[in-house]
Amino acid sequence: MKCKILLSAALLSTSFFSTAQVASKTYAITGKANNIFFWADIKQVDINKGKVDKTLFEAEKTPFATINQDKNTVASINTDNRPTGLGVAACALDTRNNRLYFATMHFSDIRFLDLSKEGANFTTVQKNVIATTSNNFHQSEENHITRMVIAADGYGYALSNDANHLIRFSTAKKPVVTDLGNLTDAETNKRISIHNKCSGWGGDMVADAFGKLVIISANHNVFTVDINSRIATLTGTISGLPANFTTNGAAVDDEGNLVVSSANVLEGLYKVNMKDMAATKVQSNEPAFNASDLANGNLLFQKEYNDIARYDLIKSRVLPAGNGETKVFPNPLTGAQFNVLFDNRPAGKYTIILTDISGRALQSQVVNISKSSQVETIRVTGKTSRGMYLVKVLSDKKQLAFSEKIVIN
Repeated sequence: MKCKILLSAALLSTSFFSTAQVASKTYAITGKANNIFFWADIKQVDINKGKVDKTLFEAEKTPFATINQDKNTVASINTDNRPTGLGVAACALDTRNNRLYFATMHFSDIRFLDLSKEGANFTTVQKNVIATTSNNFHQSEENHITRMVIAADGYGYALSNDANHLIRFSTAKKPVVTDLGNLTDAETNKRISIHNKCSGWGGDMVADAFGKLVIISANHNVFTVDINSRIATLTGTISGLPANFTTNGAAVDDEGNLVVSSANVLEGLYKVNMKDMAATKVQSNEPAFNASDLANGNLLFQKEYNDIARYDLIKSRVLPAGNGETKVFPNPLTGAQFNVLFDNRPAGKYTIILTDISGRALQSQVVNISKSSQVETIRVTGKTSRGMYLVKVLSDKKQLAFSEKIVIN
């Protein structure tokens, strides 16, 4: 299979409480009319209609102003000191501060465009967040930052091509940038690796409302990443896209669908149903544009998160442990995972939720039950202190099936 990755022309949430008005705006890094492989223009786009609303910055044409937040690093050698450098393949919308963050490919500088100000005003947060090893200060291809998002926790996350550098950055006045290290493939991924050039490089990253990162590689593979463990789990492959369509940009529309763009062809946008990973073309009468990255403030699975929040998970009360039979084990829990027994339960989808004693949801996982006495293993992903917790199980109709106390040592 031919490798399809996002290369340079030479190399070829937001939180739950954000306002809908800001979250629905989408931004794109696009190529130029005379060079679609020079991804350096910034535009506001309508992903529902597949059209460009306005151009915010046009490389080599739009006047701009730049300042540096990081005063202690050596300036990158960018052609004519353009804010978007030699190309951009990763951006993220910070709706809280109304900023569009992005990373330059060849220099791994993190910058943002201030959307609150008139004109093109750029700020460099930190230069060379991944150390360069070459004499010309250019990043090697594997270290190009090609994925970025603002997650549900309010932090920005950026990822290198080879997934060996997961960068976390704060959006506060005094930003903190941290390299969390490499991602690890889940055992279930088998031969489809997040690190492999053909299966895992390039693409984009969105976030879900449950605190996970969702990576869409350029070759259509979708991985879900637990930030705490940095384990990347293959969750599917997008179908229904043209053979030459590399999935380079991704954002979530207001209906909760994933919308993807290609950097290398003028094929328009495609909408992806996350239940079956099937893509359908976004119909548009507007001229098609290519985009190396898309960004807005919407989160995947926001509706599902809202539904769970409605089911009395934040009231301070302890629920009974059902009919007295143990369904959660081992208990007390001394390791990092526990088991849930579905004994004589109807087949279907269930949501297992771990909460603290006050009912605040800490993590959740949807499971499919198909047989009697089925056991599901749940890995505790967050940092938990010693004490008593609750395991709640909801049916597909969001009704409480059973609950049980669990002690974590």
